[in-house]
Amino acid sequence: VLEARGCLQIRRDDPAVVRAIDYLRNTQEDDGSWFGRWGVNYVYGTWQVLVGLAACGVPKDDPMVERGGHWLIDHQQPSGAWGESADSYEDTSLRGKGPPTASQTAWAMLGLIAAGKSDSESVARGARWLFGNQNADGTWDETEFTGTGFPRVFYLKYHYYRIYFPLLALATWQQTQPANHQ
Repeated sequence: VLEARGCLQIRRDDPAVVRAIDYLRNTQEDDGSWFGRWGVNYVYGTWQVLVGLAACGVPKDDPMVERGGHWLIDHQQPSGAWGESADSYEDTSLRGKGPPTASQTAWAMLGLIAAGKSDSESVARGARWLFGNQNADGTWDETEFTGTGFPRVFYLKYHYYRIYFPLLALATWQQTQPANHQ
């Protein structure tokens, strides 16, 4: 909702946006992440919150934004990817842990870009992972279920998550790079 309001030029001084930001400030986990309702799980939630906050003009140096970005960086896998199992809905100690996926790697990259970290090594490593795991036809394999119907009840496999989110992340990242790197 914050992302949509931001696209409509409704900024952080709007009363509804103030209430939403207060809600997010109060629901941020102690480790810096946010619960994800429609996608698995904390990687998804943290990405969505960071994009919404950025769209409404919340500064990149806001402690809430910084903590969210650090959480994403802290949960990047050695390969450069991100992944989280739906088991994190049952066991919160599994936040940000699971097999790497193209969609979750893209979500984390987009969250970091929104948090002002587009030039970070973490985002570059995520991009390298996506490039290195892209199929010849331009898609990515993804066997994990990364969509959430109802947490702990059923999960969804949106067959295009593995395609459009990585493309969106790579295109968004490229737009932040200096002209000589494009």
